[in-house]
Amino acid sequence: MIPTAWREHSPHVTPFLALPSGLRRAVYTTNTIEALHRQVRKAIKTRGHFPDEQAATKLIYLALIRAEAKWQRNRAWTAARAGLKIHFADRFPG
Repeated sequence: MIPTAWREHSPHVTPFLALPSGLRRAVYTTNTIEALHRQVRKAIKTRGHFPDEQAATKLIYLALIRAEAKWQRNRAWTAARAGLKIHFADRFPG
């Protein structure tokens, strides 16, 4: 069963293994995603309730902006960003 699944899905996994280690580490980790969810949940929890959907959307937007500012300072993404620019130059905006 496992060898069959590997043979079927290896074309999708092999390109991932060819990425530079810094980029590969950034792609497969979930810590960044979990941290973002934690920041959004914290912003929503402290507010409690919202008068309408637009108020909730604004609060989540501001939480994302705040999180992005922290990510800009994170030096661990330097290697990952360089790898993204090399592999996805036509789609990477920075």
